[in-house]
Amino acid sequence: MPSIFSPDFLTSEQLANLKLYKYAAVDLSFTSRYLLVHYWNWAVGFFPMRMAPNLITLTGLMFMIINVAFAAGLSNEMEDGPRWIYLSFAVGFWLYSTFDNVDGKQARRTGTSSPLGELFDHGCDALNCSFAVLLQTTGLGLGQTHSTVMLYGIAMLGFYLSTIEEYHTGILYLGYINAPTEGVILTCVLFIFSFIYGTGIYKLPVSTLVKMEGLPTCVANLPINQAIVWSIGLTLIFMHTPSCMYAMYKACRQKNKPFVRTMLNDNLPIIIYTISFYLWATSPYSIILSHHHFFLYSITTGIVFGRIASKVILAHLTKSTFPTFTVLLVPMIVGAILTNLPRVPGVAPILTPQSEHYFLWGFFGFALLAYLRWAVVVIKSFCSYLNINCLTIPKKYSEKIQ
Repeated sequence: MPSIFSPDFLTSEQLANLKLYKYAAVDLSFTSRYLLVHYWNWAVGFFPMRMAPNLITLTGLMFMIINVAFAAGLSNEMEDGPRWIYLSFAVGFWLYSTFDNVDGKQARRTGTSSPLGELFDHGCDALNCSFAVLLQTTGLGLGQTHSTVMLYGIAMLGFYLSTIEEYHTGILYLGYINAPTEGVILTCVLFIFSFIYGTGIYKLPVSTLVKMEGLPTCVANLPINQAIVWSIGLTLIFMHTPSCMYAMYKACRQKNKPFVRTMLNDNLPIIIYTISFYLWATSPYSIILSHHHFFLYSITTGIVFGRIASKVILAHLTKSTFPTFTVLLVPMIVGAILTNLPRVPGVAPILTPQSEHYFLWGFFGFALLAYLRWAVVVIKSFCSYLNINCLTIPKKYSEKIQ
Protein backbone atom coordinates (compact mmCIF):
# COMPACT_ATOMS: atom_id res chain seq x y z
CA MET A 1 0.00 0.00 0.00
CA PRO A 2 1.48 3.40 -0.99
CA SER A 3 2.54 5.67 1.87
CA ILE A 4 4.43 8.90 2.33
CA PHE A 5 7.45 6.86 3.35
CA SER A 6 7.83 5.24 -0.07
CA PRO A 7 8.49 6.72 -3.50
CA ASP A 8 5.25 5.07 -4.66
CA PHE A 9 3.06 7.47 -2.69
CA LEU A 10 1.34 8.43 -5.96
CA THR A 11 -0.05 5.55 -7.99
CA SER A 12 0.61 5.13 -11.69
CA GLU A 13 -3.04 5.97 -12.37
CA GLN A 14 -2.76 9.25 -10.47
CA LEU A 15 0.40 10.18 -12.33
CA ALA A 16 -1.19 9.29 -15.66
CA ASN A 17 -4.00 11.75 -14.89
CA LEU A 18 -1.45 14.57 -14.91
CA LYS A 19 -1.56 14.32 -18.69
CA LEU A 20 -5.15 15.57 -18.49
CA TYR A 21 -4.09 18.72 -16.66
CA LYS A 22 -5.31 22.04 -17.98
CA TYR A 23 -5.02 25.22 -15.95
CA ALA A 24 -8.23 27.21 -15.66
CA ALA A 25 -8.75 30.42 -13.73
CA VAL A 26 -11.19 33.31 -13.64
CA ASP A 27 -10.21 36.66 -12.11
CA LEU A 28 -13.03 39.21 -12.15
CA SER A 29 -11.15 41.89 -10.22
CA PHE A 30 -11.10 45.17 -12.14
CA THR A 31 -7.92 46.09 -10.27
CA SER A 32 -5.99 43.10 -11.59
CA ARG A 33 -7.58 43.02 -15.05
CA TYR A 34 -7.12 46.68 -15.93
CA LEU A 35 -4.33 47.97 -13.68
CA LEU A 36 -2.08 45.34 -12.15
CA VAL A 37 -1.87 43.21 -15.29
CA HIS A 38 0.27 45.92 -16.88
CA TYR A 39 2.50 46.05 -13.82
CA TRP A 40 2.93 42.25 -13.82
CA ASN A 41 3.72 42.19 -17.54
CA TRP A 42 6.36 44.84 -16.89
CA ALA A 43 7.76 43.10 -13.81
CA VAL A 44 8.23 39.71 -15.48
CA GLY A 45 10.77 41.30 -17.80
CA PHE A 46 13.20 41.70 -14.88
CA PHE A 47 13.48 37.93 -14.38
CA PRO A 48 16.10 36.02 -16.42
CA MET A 49 14.60 33.70 -19.03
CA ARG A 50 16.43 30.78 -17.44
CA MET A 51 14.95 31.37 -13.98
CA ALA A 52 12.44 28.61 -13.21
CA PRO A 53 8.90 29.76 -12.32
CA ASN A 54 8.90 27.68 -9.12
CA LEU A 55 12.10 29.40 -8.03
CA ILE A 56 10.32 32.74 -8.44
CA THR A 57 7.47 31.44 -6.25
CA LEU A 58 9.88 30.22 -3.58
CA THR A 59 11.85 33.49 -3.63
CA GLY A 60 8.63 35.42 -3.09
CA LEU A 61 7.81 33.27 -0.07
CA MET A 62 11.21 34.08 1.43
CA PHE A 63 10.22 37.78 1.67
CA MET A 64 7.38 36.72 3.96
CA ILE A 65 9.57 34.42 6.04
CA ILE A 66 12.13 37.19 6.58
CA ASN A 67 9.42 39.57 7.77
CA VAL A 68 7.95 36.98 10.11
CA ALA A 69 11.42 36.69 11.63
CA PHE A 70 11.45 40.51 12.06
CA ALA A 71 8.03 40.37 13.72
CA ALA A 72 9.05 37.54 16.06
CA GLY A 73 12.33 39.13 17.08
CA LEU A 74 11.60 42.85 17.08
CA SER A 75 7.92 43.41 17.85
CA ASN A 76 6.80 43.70 21.46
CA GLU A 77 4.51 40.66 21.74
CA MET A 78 2.92 41.50 18.34
CA GLU A 79 1.69 44.88 19.62
CA ASP A 80 4.44 47.38 18.93
CA GLY A 81 7.85 47.48 17.31
CA PRO A 82 10.29 49.73 15.46
CA ARG A 83 8.42 51.64 12.75
CA TRP A 84 10.66 50.43 9.94
CA ILE A 85 9.53 46.80 10.26
CA TYR A 86 6.01 47.80 9.17
CA LEU A 87 7.42 49.33 6.01
CA SER A 88 9.33 46.08 5.53
CA PHE A 89 6.05 44.19 5.97
CA ALA A 90 4.43 46.27 3.22
CA VAL A 91 7.36 45.86 0.81
CA GLY A 92 7.68 42.13 1.54
CA PHE A 93 3.94 41.50 1.17
CA TRP A 94 3.84 43.41 -2.12
CA LEU A 95 6.88 41.58 -3.48
CA TYR A 96 5.37 38.23 -2.49
CA SER A 97 2.18 39.12 -4.36
CA THR A 98 4.21 40.30 -7.38
CA PHE A 99 6.30 37.14 -7.53
CA ASP A 100 3.17 35.04 -7.02
CA ASN A 101 1.54 36.61 -10.07
CA VAL A 102 4.67 36.73 -12.22
CA ASP A 103 5.59 33.04 -11.86
CA GLY A 104 2.74 31.95 -14.15
CA LYS A 105 3.72 34.50 -16.78
CA GLN A 106 7.32 33.26 -16.55
CA ALA A 107 6.10 29.70 -17.08
CA ARG A 108 4.17 30.68 -20.19
CA ARG A 109 6.95 32.73 -21.75
CA THR A 110 9.52 29.97 -21.12
CA GLY A 111 7.17 27.15 -22.16
CA THR A 112 7.51 25.39 -18.79
CA SER A 113 3.90 25.35 -17.58
CA SER A 114 3.06 22.11 -15.77
CA PRO A 115 0.81 20.65 -13.04
CA LEU A 116 3.78 20.90 -10.68
CA GLY A 117 3.73 24.67 -11.08
CA GLU A 118 0.14 24.88 -9.86
CA LEU A 119 0.82 22.52 -6.95
CA PHE A 120 3.98 24.40 -5.96
CA ASP A 121 2.30 27.79 -6.24
CA HIS A 122 -0.77 26.71 -4.29
CA GLY A 123 1.36 24.97 -1.66
CA CYS A 124 3.38 28.13 -1.04
CA ASP A 125 0.17 30.17 -0.84
CA ALA A 126 -1.21 27.74 1.76
CA LEU A 127 1.92 28.01 3.90
CA ASN A 128 1.86 31.77 3.48
CA CYS A 129 -1.57 31.99 5.14
CA SER A 130 -0.06 31.71 8.61
CA PHE A 131 2.79 34.09 7.73
CA ALA A 132 0.34 36.70 6.40
CA VAL A 133 -1.81 36.53 9.54
CA LEU A 134 1.22 36.95 11.80
CA LEU A 135 2.27 40.08 9.89
CA GLN A 136 -1.28 41.45 9.76
CA THR A 137 -1.94 40.99 13.47
CA THR A 138 1.46 42.47 14.33
CA GLY A 139 0.92 45.41 11.99
CA LEU A 140 -2.49 46.10 13.54
CA GLY A 141 -1.12 45.83 17.06
CA LEU A 142 -3.58 43.09 18.00
CA GLY A 143 -1.06 41.25 20.14
CA GLN A 144 -1.39 37.62 21.17
CA THR A 145 -5.12 37.81 21.90
CA HIS A 146 -8.42 36.17 21.02
CA SER A 147 -8.80 38.63 18.13
CA THR A 148 -5.57 37.29 16.63
CA VAL A 149 -6.88 33.74 16.97
CA MET A 150 -10.10 34.81 15.22
CA LEU A 151 -8.27 36.43 12.30
CA TYR A 152 -6.12 33.32 11.88
CA GLY A 153 -9.21 31.09 11.69
CA ILE A 154 -10.91 33.42 9.22
CA ALA A 155 -7.90 33.36 6.89
CA MET A 156 -7.64 29.57 6.94
CA LEU A 157 -11.37 29.04 6.36
CA GLY A 158 -11.42 31.46 3.43
CA PHE A 159 -8.43 29.85 1.73
CA TYR A 160 -9.74 26.33 2.30
CA LEU A 161 -13.14 27.12 0.78
CA SER A 162 -11.48 28.50 -2.35
CA THR A 163 -9.33 25.37 -2.56
CA ILE A 164 -12.19 22.87 -2.36
CA GLU A 165 -14.16 25.04 -4.79
CA GLU A 166 -11.36 24.58 -7.32
CA TYR A 167 -11.35 20.83 -6.60
CA HIS A 168 -15.05 20.56 -7.51
CA THR A 169 -15.28 23.09 -10.33
CA GLY A 170 -11.81 22.69 -11.85
CA ILE A 171 -11.50 26.48 -11.94
CA LEU A 172 -9.62 28.85 -9.65
CA TYR A 173 -12.20 31.59 -9.16
CA LEU A 174 -11.40 35.08 -7.89
CA GLY A 175 -14.28 37.50 -7.47
CA TYR A 176 -14.63 41.20 -8.23
CA ILE A 177 -13.08 41.93 -4.82
CA ASN A 178 -10.72 39.22 -3.61
CA ALA A 179 -8.00 38.67 -1.03
CA PRO A 180 -5.05 38.08 -3.43
CA THR A 181 -5.63 41.47 -5.08
CA GLU A 182 -7.64 44.03 -3.12
CA GLY A 183 -6.83 42.27 0.16
CA VAL A 184 -3.09 42.56 -0.47
CA ILE A 185 -3.38 46.24 -1.43
CA LEU A 186 -5.44 47.07 1.68
CA THR A 187 -3.02 45.17 3.92
CA CYS A 188 -0.03 47.02 2.47
CA VAL A 189 -1.81 50.35 3.05
CA LEU A 190 -2.48 49.40 6.69
CA PHE A 191 1.19 48.51 7.11
CA ILE A 192 2.21 51.89 5.71
CA PHE A 193 -0.09 53.65 8.21
CA SER A 194 1.58 51.65 10.99
CA PHE A 195 4.96 52.79 9.67
CA ILE A 196 3.89 56.45 9.67
CA TYR A 197 1.75 56.65 12.81
CA GLY A 198 2.58 53.51 14.79
CA THR A 199 0.21 50.67 15.68
CA GLY A 200 -1.39 52.82 18.37
CA ILE A 201 -3.75 54.36 15.79
CA TYR A 202 -5.48 51.00 15.38
CA LYS A 203 -6.19 50.82 19.12
CA LEU A 204 -8.29 54.00 19.00
CA PRO A 205 -12.09 53.59 19.02
CA VAL A 206 -13.99 53.55 15.73
CA SER A 207 -15.69 56.83 16.70
CA THR A 208 -12.40 58.68 16.18
CA LEU A 209 -12.38 57.56 12.55
CA VAL A 210 -16.09 57.40 11.67
CA LYS A 211 -18.02 60.56 12.53
CA MET A 212 -21.58 59.33 12.11
CA GLU A 213 -24.67 60.10 14.15
CA GLY A 214 -26.59 57.10 15.38
CA LEU A 215 -23.54 54.81 15.32
CA PRO A 216 -24.23 52.01 17.84
CA THR A 217 -22.22 52.41 21.02
CA CYS A 218 -20.81 48.88 20.74
CA VAL A 219 -19.39 49.79 17.33
CA ALA A 220 -18.30 53.33 18.23
CA ASN A 221 -16.28 52.10 21.21
CA LEU A 222 -14.74 49.15 19.36
CA PRO A 223 -10.99 49.52 18.67
CA ILE A 224 -10.27 50.00 14.97
CA ASN A 225 -8.13 46.87 14.75
CA GLN A 226 -10.91 44.70 16.17
CA ALA A 227 -13.42 46.36 13.84
CA ILE A 228 -11.19 45.33 10.93
CA VAL A 229 -11.19 41.73 12.17
CA TRP A 230 -14.99 41.72 12.47
CA SER A 231 -15.33 43.24 8.98
CA ILE A 232 -13.17 40.50 7.48
CA GLY A 233 -15.15 37.86 9.38
CA LEU A 234 -18.49 39.21 8.14
CA THR A 235 -17.13 39.30 4.59
CA LEU A 236 -16.22 35.61 4.93
CA ILE A 237 -19.67 34.70 6.26
CA PHE A 238 -21.91 36.74 3.98
CA MET A 239 -19.89 37.00 0.76
CA HIS A 240 -17.08 34.49 0.32
CA THR A 241 -18.75 31.41 1.84
CA PRO A 242 -22.07 31.71 -0.06
CA SER A 243 -20.20 32.30 -3.33
CA CYS A 244 -18.02 29.19 -2.85
CA MET A 245 -20.94 27.04 -1.70
CA TYR A 246 -23.12 28.03 -4.66
CA ALA A 247 -20.33 27.22 -7.13
CA MET A 248 -19.84 23.81 -5.50
CA TYR A 249 -23.60 23.23 -5.43
CA LYS A 250 -23.76 23.73 -9.21
CA ALA A 251 -20.74 21.46 -9.71
CA CYS A 252 -22.29 18.71 -7.56
CA ARG A 253 -25.54 18.92 -9.52
CA GLN A 254 -23.70 18.57 -12.81
CA LYS A 255 -21.85 15.49 -11.51
CA ASN A 256 -24.92 14.03 -9.78
CA LYS A 257 -23.25 14.20 -6.36
CA PRO A 258 -25.25 14.67 -3.14
CA PHE A 259 -24.38 18.23 -2.17
CA VAL A 260 -24.97 18.12 1.59
CA ARG A 261 -23.14 14.82 2.11
CA THR A 262 -20.27 15.98 -0.10
CA MET A 263 -19.89 19.26 1.80
CA LEU A 264 -19.94 17.50 5.17
CA ASN A 265 -17.23 15.11 3.98
CA ASP A 266 -15.04 17.71 2.26
CA ASN A 267 -15.21 20.24 5.09
CA LEU A 268 -14.39 17.68 7.76
CA PRO A 269 -10.62 18.45 7.72
CA ILE A 270 -11.08 22.20 8.19
CA ILE A 271 -13.77 21.68 10.84
CA ILE A 272 -11.45 19.45 12.88
CA TYR A 273 -8.55 21.82 12.26
CA THR A 274 -10.43 25.00 13.24
CA ILE A 275 -12.04 23.56 16.37
CA SER A 276 -8.75 22.05 17.57
CA PHE A 277 -6.87 25.26 16.79
CA TYR A 278 -9.34 27.47 18.65
CA LEU A 279 -9.83 25.22 21.68
CA TRP A 280 -6.10 24.76 22.23
CA ALA A 281 -5.15 28.41 21.72
CA THR A 282 -7.92 29.88 23.88
CA SER A 283 -7.88 27.34 26.71
CA PRO A 284 -7.23 29.03 30.08
CA TYR A 285 -4.96 26.08 30.86
CA SER A 286 -2.76 26.66 27.80
CA ILE A 287 0.39 28.78 27.61
CA ILE A 288 -0.04 29.77 23.96
CA LEU A 289 -1.52 33.21 24.64
CA SER A 290 -0.67 33.69 28.30
CA HIS A 291 3.03 32.89 27.82
CA HIS A 292 3.21 34.43 24.34
CA HIS A 293 3.89 31.34 22.22
CA PHE A 294 1.49 32.21 19.39
CA PHE A 295 4.30 32.58 16.84
CA LEU A 296 5.47 29.01 17.39
CA TYR A 297 1.90 27.73 17.53
CA SER A 298 0.71 29.48 14.38
CA ILE A 299 3.74 28.52 12.30
CA THR A 300 3.36 24.89 13.41
CA THR A 301 -0.36 24.76 12.71
CA GLY A 302 0.29 26.70 9.50
CA ILE A 303 2.40 23.78 8.30
CA VAL A 304 -0.50 21.46 9.12
CA PHE A 305 -2.85 23.67 7.12
CA GLY A 306 -0.37 23.77 4.26
CA ARG A 307 -0.43 19.97 4.16
CA ILE A 308 -4.25 19.86 4.23
CA ALA A 309 -4.72 22.40 1.43
CA SER A 310 -1.91 20.98 -0.71
CA LYS A 311 -3.40 17.49 -0.49
CA VAL A 312 -6.68 18.88 -1.85
CA ILE A 313 -5.00 20.53 -4.83
CA LEU A 314 -2.96 17.36 -5.39
CA ALA A 315 -6.20 15.39 -5.54
CA HIS A 316 -7.54 17.93 -8.03
CA LEU A 317 -4.50 17.59 -10.29
CA THR A 318 -4.43 13.78 -10.15
CA LYS A 319 -8.24 13.31 -10.38
CA SER A 320 -8.20 11.49 -7.03
CA THR A 321 -10.76 11.08 -4.28
CA PHE A 322 -11.00 13.89 -1.77
CA PRO A 323 -8.44 13.63 1.07
CA THR A 324 -10.31 13.79 4.37
CA PHE A 325 -7.49 13.29 6.86
CA THR A 326 -3.83 13.95 7.48
CA VAL A 327 -1.76 12.49 10.30
CA LEU A 328 -0.55 16.00 11.15
CA LEU A 329 -3.96 16.72 12.66
CA VAL A 330 -3.38 14.18 15.43
CA PRO A 331 -1.06 16.36 17.59
CA MET A 332 -3.50 19.28 17.22
CA ILE A 333 -6.37 17.16 18.45
CA VAL A 334 -4.27 15.79 21.31
CA GLY A 335 -3.15 19.29 22.33
CA ALA A 336 -6.72 20.61 22.27
CA ILE A 337 -7.93 17.71 24.42
CA LEU A 338 -5.11 17.84 26.98
CA THR A 339 -5.40 21.59 27.53
CA ASN A 340 -9.18 21.46 27.90
CA LEU A 341 -9.61 18.38 30.09
CA PRO A 342 -9.09 20.49 33.25
CA ARG A 343 -12.36 22.26 32.40
CA VAL A 344 -14.06 19.03 33.51
CA PRO A 345 -14.81 19.22 37.26
CA GLY A 346 -12.37 17.13 39.27
CA VAL A 347 -9.77 16.79 36.48
CA ALA A 348 -6.39 18.31 37.31
CA PRO A 349 -4.22 19.98 34.61
CA ILE A 350 -2.26 17.34 32.72
CA LEU A 351 0.28 19.58 31.01
CA THR A 352 2.53 21.93 32.94
CA PRO A 353 3.68 25.14 31.20
CA GLN A 354 7.07 23.54 30.60
CA SER A 355 5.69 20.24 29.26
CA GLU A 356 3.28 22.06 26.94
CA HIS A 357 6.19 24.14 25.65
CA TYR A 358 8.14 20.94 24.94
CA PHE A 359 5.05 19.43 23.31
CA LEU A 360 4.73 22.48 21.04
CA TRP A 361 8.35 22.23 19.91
CA GLY A 362 7.98 18.50 19.34
CA PHE A 363 4.84 19.13 17.32
CA PHE A 364 6.71 21.72 15.24
CA GLY A 365 9.57 19.32 14.51
CA PHE A 366 7.22 16.49 13.61
CA ALA A 367 5.04 18.69 11.38
CA LEU A 368 8.02 20.22 9.57
CA LEU A 369 9.77 16.90 8.90
CA ALA A 370 6.57 15.12 7.85
CA TYR A 371 5.57 17.98 5.54
CA LEU A 372 9.00 18.23 3.92
CA ARG A 373 9.15 14.45 3.43
CA TRP A 374 5.72 14.44 1.81
CA ALA A 375 6.52 17.47 -0.38
CA VAL A 376 9.84 16.03 -1.58
CA VAL A 377 8.28 12.67 -2.48
CA VAL A 378 5.40 14.29 -4.39
CA ILE A 379 7.66 16.75 -6.22
CA LYS A 380 10.08 13.98 -7.20
CA SER A 381 7.18 11.89 -8.49
CA PHE A 382 5.91 14.78 -10.61
CA CYS A 383 9.36 15.60 -11.96
CA SER A 384 10.17 11.99 -12.79
CA TYR A 385 6.89 11.31 -14.56
CA LEU A 386 6.73 14.61 -16.47
CA ASN A 387 10.50 14.70 -17.12
CA ILE A 388 10.87 18.19 -15.70
CA ASN A 389 12.87 19.93 -12.95
CA CYS A 390 11.37 21.75 -9.98
CA LEU A 391 13.66 24.73 -9.44
CA THR A 392 15.61 24.82 -12.71
CA ILE A 393 14.67 24.91 -16.37
CA PRO A 394 15.82 21.76 -18.20
CA LYS A 395 18.38 22.08 -20.97
CA LYS A 396 15.85 21.25 -23.69
CA TYR A 397 13.80 24.31 -22.70
CA SER A 398 16.89 26.48 -22.36
CA GLU A 399 17.87 25.67 -25.94
CA LYS A 400 14.41 26.63 -27.19
CA ILE A 401 14.55 29.87 -25.22
CA GLN A 402 17.91 30.78 -26.73
